[in-house]
Amino acid sequence: MYSGNKTSENQTSSTNFILTGLFDHTKYSVFLYTLTFVFFLMALTGNALLILLIHMEPRLHTPMYCFINQLSLMDLMYICVTVPKMLVGQVTGDNTISPLGCGVQMFSHLTLAGAEFSLLAAMAYDRYAAICRPLHYPLLMKPRICQILVSGCWFLGMSDGFVFAPMTMSFPYCHSRKILNFFCEAPALLKLSCSDISLYEKLMYLCCVLMLLIPISIISMSYALILHLIHRMNSAEGSRKALATCSSHIVVVLLFFGASIYNYMLPRSYHTAEQDRRVSAFYTIITPVLNPLIYSLRNKDIIEAWRRMMPSGIRLRKVVNGKT
Repeated sequence: MYSGNKTSENQTSSTNFILTGLFDHTKYSVFLYTLTFVFFLMALTGNALLILLIHMEPRLHTPMYCFINQLSLMDLMYICVTVPKMLVGQVTGDNTISPLGCGVQMFSHLTLAGAEFSLLAAMAYDRYAAICRPLHYPLLMKPRICQILVSGCWFLGMSDGFVFAPMTMSFPYCHSRKILNFFCEAPALLKLSCSDISLYEKLMYLCCVLMLLIPISIISMSYALILHLIHRMNSAEGSRKALATCSSHIVVVLLFFGASIYNYMLPRSYHTAEQDRRVSAFYTIITPVLNPLIYSLRNKDIIEAWRRMMPSGIRLRKVVNGKT
């Protein structure tokens, strides 16, 4: 793939920003960008199939799978916001992005990240209600409440995007317009600003405390209560099922929240631009690939639903081919 450095350098004087990409500094960039494209296809296929399966299988029309469906949708949109622009830039040699395109990309990223933080907290509460209060579960997680929780997650995410994306793009950028990242992420863009951003950084830190630490508190409390109940269980089978149900969610939480806290809450002196780029790649590319695998391979309901669909698919192909 063509790196596009020459094209980008010729456009540094324009109002457009320049995305430095993810692997341009390595001699294996062609292989790594190809691998990224493979990951993109895996995330696209895995999340799309999981969404389709949940919609088509009536037995999966439960609150837990409603949340998994939304998580897959967010991951699908998440990776589509960042990776295609980067890959097209490497193929065409044009790594520039307009201020409007940068603002839209940043708004989409902030919205999806904020919505996913809240959704993971809602999923933890759902598991607490299912395991610790099974008799009240149909009342605590009835469809109306589930819809309100999902709508609230999207509302919180969009609020984050509407506040910080326009504010970030309003700063004057009089230094180099080369963004040391593969997409327009707020921390990377702010390093180019020549104005005082200290108040903005305090506001962003406060928002991160609310958007990250409050969901983490809900998640921690939910799983602490679940683990306490598991410890008191006399049934080894019941303990095993409860742990199996929660373990996949805990893995997702650790991956996503850990990377986000590193990028947005640690002081600048604790990480470099290169480290930020790697961590950003982790939660924007790797996590959307892992989520459908975690929730399908470790979930008996999903596996059974796949098995029920496979014979139907085979019969459909036979009918299409005239083999009735």
